[in-house]
Amino acid sequence: MRFSISIPQFAPDGRFDPAALASYLARAEALGFEGAWTIDMLLGPAPVLGPLETMAFAAAASTRLRLGCAVLISTLHSPVHLAKTVTTLDHLSGGRVEIGLGTGGGGRMFSAFAVDPASYVARFTEGVAVMKALWTEPEVHFEGRFWQLTGAAQEPKPVQRPAPPLWFGGSHPAALRRAARLGDGFFGAGSQTTEAFAGQVPAVRRAAEEAGRDGFRIAKRVYVAVDDDPGRARERMAAALHDLYAVFGAGDLSPVAVTGRPADCVAGLQAVAAAGAEMILLNPLFDEADQMERLAAEVMPAVSP
Repeated sequence: MRFSISIPQFAPDGRFDPAALASYLARAEALGFEGAWTIDMLLGPAPVLGPLETMAFAAAASTRLRLGCAVLISTLHSPVHLAKTVTTLDHLSGGRVEIGLGTGGGGRMFSAFAVDPASYVARFTEGVAVMKALWTEPEVHFEGRFWQLTGAAQEPKPVQRPAPPLWFGGSHPAALRRAARLGDGFFGAGSQTTEAFAGQVPAVRRAAEEAGRDGFRIAKRVYVAVDDDPGRARERMAAALHDLYAVFGAGDLSPVAVTGRPADCVAGLQAVAAAGAEMILLNPLFDEADQMERLAAEVMPAVSP
């Protein structure tokens, strides 16, 4: 079983401690985590730092961790700029970057980004094609609905060839098929229950087989809190999830999280592994450094594939 850990991005009261983040990342490497991942939240009251900038800091503060974002809402970005940024991160990290991509769903404030909400899925798919072309072709000729490139070149190419691994999110059946067709892996959302994830995995795997995608990977973000007082863990996690997702009008999201004593967390994560996750992204939402220590010492060793 492979585990990654979330990268703390919150700046409560408008303050952030870069030195603490550097120490956290060094400790994550020492504890054996495979990777460290960010989230993308451009708008909202939650004080979340930008994912790509945070990944650049993490690249300088680590030597082995795979660095990712699950998921970038690429519909809100220019694919030309995003392709260059990802390539730059890949070079700065020595080829350790992985990128999750998502459409953002219909509830986003697309008007803030001059994006027509009626065409965001088509824009997303075309943007992926533009990025892949810039990463792999010496000269790009692209005549699309949203972007047109004539004899365009973008150098250097990424360290990882043909490109950094792409993970796709989403829950709609069409999104699951798109993940298998265009991505290197599927990333189950932290805001979905293990039961919902278990229902998605067979569909994704069938689509990957039909598309001939050998080596297609499956992962899930899991909001997790270890506490010897299970009630306190549930309450703190419910409050943290509310703060993070209130902007989307989400209700009580506590059922999506794994909380409680170490044995409770082992059982919850074992269910995620049994549902098909080959990599689990552990995402504490408070006391991140202490939570990481307890997860590594008391929970991860007891979870098997």
